Amino acid sequence: MKRFGKKDFLLIGVLLVAALGIWAGIGLFGSEKGANAVVTVDGALYGRYSLDKPQEISIAIGENVTNVLEIKNEKADMIHADCPDQLCVHQHSISKSTESIVCLPNKVVVTIEGAKEAAIDSLAK
Repeated sequence: MKRFGKKDFLLIGVLLVAALGIWAGIGLFGSEKGANAVVTVDGALYGRYSLDKPQEISIAIGENVTNVLEIKNEKADMIHADCPDQLCVHQHSISKSTESIVCLPNKVVVTIEGAKEAAIDSLAK
């Protein structure tokens, strides 16, 4: 049985460096900075809020405020939820398009929309 040699370790090192480079490139350039935080409750649009304006949004289901979304420094962060697991509160703040925060017990989803409108393909018309 053949053991790993110097060339094998060199190949593995090159592959790891290439994978790290691709991962870093996607992280830095993969998503554009978002412009709006879109809040939906149980699949229905609750509101669309600009990331440029610092604000605190109380999300109410019925008469009860279930979640509080804070927009600050062009980032959206769930700072309060009345659900037992608090997973949405512990998620990091979001600012890039297609990132989201989800509160499953309250059926609240916050998604970031990009600044650019999607281009329509001429075949889709």
